[in-house]
Amino acid sequence: MKLSFVGGVGTVTGSKTLVETGGRRFFVDCGLFQGLKEDRLRNWEPLPVAPGLVDAVLLTHAHIDHSGYIPVLVKQGFKGPVYATEATRDLCEILLPDSGFLQERDAEFANRHPFSKHKPAMPLYTLADAKACLTRFREVPFERVFDLGGGATALFREAGHILGASQVRLEHAGVSALFSGDLGRQDDPICKGAAPGGHVDYLVLESTYGDRLHETDDPQEVLADMVSRTAARGGTVLIPAFAVGRAQTILYHLRILKKEGRIPNLPVFLDSPMAVNASELFARHHDLHRLTEHEARETCGVATYVRDVEESKALDSNPMPKVLISASGMATGGRVLHHLKNLAPNPANTILFAGFQAAGTRGEALVNGAREVKIHGALVPVRAQVANMEMLSAHADADGIMAWLETFERPPGSVFINHGEPEASEALRRRIEGELGWSCSVPARGETVDLR
Repeated sequence: MKLSFVGGVGTVTGSKTLVETGGRRFFVDCGLFQGLKEDRLRNWEPLPVAPGLVDAVLLTHAHIDHSGYIPVLVKQGFKGPVYATEATRDLCEILLPDSGFLQERDAEFANRHPFSKHKPAMPLYTLADAKACLTRFREVPFERVFDLGGGATALFREAGHILGASQVRLEHAGVSALFSGDLGRQDDPICKGAAPGGHVDYLVLESTYGDRLHETDDPQEVLADMVSRTAARGGTVLIPAFAVGRAQTILYHLRILKKEGRIPNLPVFLDSPMAVNASELFARHHDLHRLTEHEARETCGVATYVRDVEESKALDSNPMPKVLISASGMATGGRVLHHLKNLAPNPANTILFAGFQAAGTRGEALVNGAREVKIHGALVPVRAQVANMEMLSAHADADGIMAWLETFERPPGSVFINHGEPEASEALRRRIEGELGWSCSVPARGETVDLR
């Protein structure tokens, strides 16, 4: 079995690992690079293998940094299946077309306004491309071994993190490799924790929070304080939030705060068609999280859903205090950019992020104190209060990852650390070697290793 680390190396985006075994080729994840320009440009680079020669994709979960390159793969000739859990497939039916639509819209916007260096600006893929790739998806339940051909088998195990998120276990000719995917938190109020690691010969491990611990502050106390103080100023709380997972977590906390009378009875708006649809799936797949169906539907019902563009624009022209949740979570695209342009210059408002902000994103710039950000080619002054509720992250932190590693029945032969900023990956490597004594490395982008 041979692994090639194509993406998600030295960064938390663009996850792709090429597996070659038994004369077959598989991608574990097929994600889009986001954030820094040098990372985004990699989306346009050729893969190390022609898409038509890839036999299958094994998708750990639906987030765009893990799934968002699949439309390109199919567009360029991939004919194989994309294996995913039911909830992951359902979420991709929302996320991927939305990604294609946003890319088309951003290219169109760039062509109408003189800020793009490309003439004309082109989308990486379109809405039609994204819809076309969905026919390649094949649903696989958790904990059921399935055949990949050439003597290779795979198994999905729960990873927590978001609906349908999985670890992927591959085995061929007596050699096994486990890909952690993005690990969730054992103390998450909604998502279940990751399944135990079991026994495996090799481990590919994410390291998003490999060098840090989550804040211990009560998220409801922080959220209540932010909402109450902003309302007292007559302002709006804008929460950039990932449509899948984070938006539903925020709605959960707002439901409890409203029910207990701990915040003013402000209107709450969920302004992201993708987040609206994801919330409906959240209620339908209640068997995959800790809430009952009633609790899930009550959580989703705390907000007014905004689907129409004109309704979204009307929110910016309405000065009433409110809570406005909109994607994307790192302010890299989507409707939240238009809200930022309108709300960031006003000191009465609050821009409240809800978790990890990758290097090079507007979210990172804002939480690090930027007094202006570029949106649609223009600099927007930032006078609103900016804060980040990092404790809402859906990723296991360094202690959480170490606790999960202790569920393994025996040490893997080697651990390969990916999907993290360089400092985070290196810190986790040192900790695993020092505390567990396991063999551990941080592969470079494009590095290939033989597993025997």
